[in-house]
Amino acid sequence: MEEFNEKEALKLENQLCFPLYAAARQVVSLYTPYLRTLGITYTQYIVFLVLWERDGIPVGELGRRLYLDNGTLTPLLKKLESAGYLTRSRAAEDERIVTVSLTESGRALREQAREIPLKVGSCIGLEEKDAVMLYDLLYKLLREEK
Repeated sequence: MEEFNEKEALKLENQLCFPLYAAARQVVSLYTPYLRTLGITYTQYIVFLVLWERDGIPVGELGRRLYLDNGTLTPLLKKLESAGYLTRSRAAEDERIVTVSLTESGRALREQAREIPLKVGSCIGLEEKDAVMLYDLLYKLLREEK
């Protein structure tokens, strides 16, 4: 085995981050045609996924679930609110807490999006056991990073 030195450390092919980045971009691009028909971006889509699972969630929890900071999340939520998909309200017991809730339009979008995971999943090209292993490894990586 070749000795791992400084020159090798800086090769693109030796970076774990690069195939993760490139694969993420490739997978997200598979969503684009389906999301375009709904008029939303991938990042907006993952916000909806969380809200469809648990409506009325505090912004802080939403950010933690999505690994997004407030600087990214706030403009995204403002845009979805102005489009009529959600509302943001301050909690009566603590005004620092902002809760995000779906409107009827936001809930209705769920039905239009219901087939997207299956459509995208059929384009990935991984056998089920490999997809499960990749899923488990990626979540292991995310848990270790905290």
